[in-house]
Amino acid sequence: MKKRLCYFILSLALLANSAFAAQLNVFAAASLTNVLQQIGDAYKQQAPDTELVFSFAGSSTLAKQIEQDAPADLFISADQKWMAYLAEKRSQKIAQITPLVQNELVLIAPQSSPLTPSTLDDFDWQAALGEGYLAVGDDNVPVGRYAKKALEYFGVWAQVSPKLAKAKDVRAVLAYVERGELPLGIVYATDANISRKVKRIATFPAASYGEIIYPAATVSDNPQAAHFLAFLTSPQAQQIFLNAGFKPLK
Repeated sequence: MKKRLCYFILSLALLANSAFAAQLNVFAAASLTNVLQQIGDAYKQQAPDTELVFSFAGSSTLAKQIEQDAPADLFISADQKWMAYLAEKRSQKIAQITPLVQNELVLIAPQSSPLTPSTLDDFDWQAALGEGYLAVGDDNVPVGRYAKKALEYFGVWAQVSPKLAKAKDVRAVLAYVERGELPLGIVYATDANISRKVKRIATFPAASYGEIIYPAATVSDNPQAAHFLAFLTSPQAQQIFLNAGFKPLK
């Protein structure tokens, strides 16, 4: 009898704890997948009663989902365009936009590729691609737009645009190259960093595409959203970003 009573009390305690646990839905750009999970683990040490639920996808997809009232509490975009889009379409959802970190754009190839690190000024795109295609993000996602600007900057857009394989987000671009399905891809530096199956061929200069800034904003009244956003700007979280290859804001 005493044992049953103990189990009953324990069950009630577990139910009470789960009732008080606050769920925080974070919609974030695909390129943040690994680093935000690490930051989330660190945040749990400070807020153990908060359940972080991440949804990773292309910034355009997430912004449009939030526009249609998807249950997001915090939105982190891979560019300022899609944050501005959401701020215009659903201004009542966004109180304040906070820039977090920056990134770089790089050209990658499979680890088994004979290509070696090169400069982009004299890079032979035709020879490097051969019969293959260049993996890039589609026209709506930030990494795709950054890639187009960079290729236009180097005067090769007309040459390579017929040989583009467009993907839904940067992690899909990375996967094409990791599997050796495509000989080249354009991704963020942080995505190249997480994979042992690709190698960096070149880094695009910032002048070729502008700044890759990740802005964040709360998009609900959940008080935990503002708390987690503040944590993202803390020295502890910023160090995790830096360790992953992100750059501090200028």
